[in-house]
Amino acid sequence: MAAKRRKLGNPLALAVMVLLTEKPMHPYEIAQTLRRRGKDSSLKINYGSLYTVVQNLEKHGFVEVAEVQREGNRPERTLYGITDAGREEAVQWLSDLLAVPAQEFPIFEAALSLMGVLAPDEVARLLQERLDTLQVRAASARGGLEKLYEKLPRLFLIETEYQLHMIEAEAAWVRDFLLEITEGTLPGLVEWRAFHETGEVPEEYLKLDGGMFERP
Repeated sequence: MAAKRRKLGNPLALAVMVLLTEKPMHPYEIAQTLRRRGKDSSLKINYGSLYTVVQNLEKHGFVEVAEVQREGNRPERTLYGITDAGREEAVQWLSDLLAVPAQEFPIFEAALSLMGVLAPDEVARLLQERLDTLQVRAASARGGLEKLYEKLPRLFLIETEYQLHMIEAEAAWVRDFLLEITEGTLPGLVEWRAFHETGEVPEEYLKLDGGMFERP
């Protein structure tokens, strides 16, 4: 089942609608609340783009002006609330994101698909560097998560927990693949090394349809 094409595709718009189900807020308060709850680890948040998102949500009828506040000589503050259409959109959008795996294109996957142009030893060095970084990142995330568990219910930390598991899963894969290169057990490693040592592309690589070494 494919996810429905939506009028707005920025995940920040979904976060705004979900937050406004709690109470009406002005854009600055929305941004501060998202940051305070740690949502900036999974969403790109800045005030300028957030204000544009709110305007787009209003244009599509998903949020509306709930109140205009004035305190003394301070500028007016416009509070926005979610509409019935916005609630329905938020529920349907979130349901799609949870249920339907999206085809994403992580840049690391692109790099892996093209790494043959580098020599095996160089790839091993670079992957070791990546693994070291991932392990530091995982240790930091794990420590931070354990502290947050003391203050917040797990429900509010689930995306951080997911991020940690993804870092650990990537580190485990990189570690195993790195061992295949360094121990010489990776299928095709001999041909890969030969290409970089001689400059000659192995005949079996030239036969690959659309492969990186396809003969012109």
